[in-house]
Amino acid sequence: MTGAALLAGWLESLANERRLSEHTRRAYGQTVERFLRFVEHSQGRPPDLALLDALSTADFRGFLACRRAEGLQNRSAARELSALKTFIGHTRERHGAVAAGIDGVKAPKVRRSLPRALSPDDARALADTTGEMHDEPWMQARDTAVLLLLYGAGLRIGEALSLTPAALPLGDTLAISGKGRKVRIVVLLPVVRAAIDAYVALCPWPMARAEPLFRGSRGGALSANVLRATVRRARKLLGLPESATPHALRHSFATHLLARGGDLRAIQELLGHASLSSTQIYTSVDAAQLLDVYRNAHPRG
Repeated sequence: MTGAALLAGWLESLANERRLSEHTRRAYGQTVERFLRFVEHSQGRPPDLALLDALSTADFRGFLACRRAEGLQNRSAARELSALKTFIGHTRERHGAVAAGIDGVKAPKVRRSLPRALSPDDARALADTTGEMHDEPWMQARDTAVLLLLYGAGLRIGEALSLTPAALPLGDTLAISGKGRKVRIVVLLPVVRAAIDAYVALCPWPMARAEPLFRGSRGGALSANVLRATVRRARKLLGLPESATPHALRHSFATHLLARGGDLRAIQELLGHASLSSTQIYTSVDAAQLLDVYRNAHPRG
């Protein structure tokens, strides 16, 4: 079986069985495509199942070394190795290829960075100011509503933009399809519901159930990149750091809940984290913020 056929079958399984997001599948696929080209160049022939099975640890390390020479940093190198191991794991399970050489490759150490939360006032100011960057009232209301969903309900930007008018009329809770198509229930604060209702009332496009809830200027789905670009303009106007991104609002949601006594398990459910370890990082965030306050305010800090 050719390398291209193995790649196609693996990507299909990621979509239909593991149900990974399109973004993740694309990134994984690009990594393995680069790897297969590297193998063809280094081995002098197109890779197939037998060739992949015969690759040594040095072959896999050679690919990563080549990528590092191109400027790849530790975090990205670790992601690429993870993609390769997932691909090789699939070939072992479905086709019997061992490719034991990859087992000798260790991932580079990656320092886990703490998410930087905004203050409650800055989070709300970012949502409001981003909306004010537009001339059209419906677009103003749209951007404010999306960002309040991220901060008020802890949604990922992709989750917010995938909503449809089928969710209307809004209640106290909302069912969200997250990573791996896992559905979770989030709470909608009155201020968030009011922002979305205001947008719906102003939006010039019909709210058909199968259409996107949040529309772009020409009526299609609002692009995440368009929203990010508007946020960048707004944060410059507010004097906020580059870390003030749409995703930082989700971090702020979790951090502020924890700081006010929120239960870690409940926050895990609201965020849609598969494991508690992903949520536990917010305990470090909160401690870091307390240290900042202490150092800035204490006379001997």
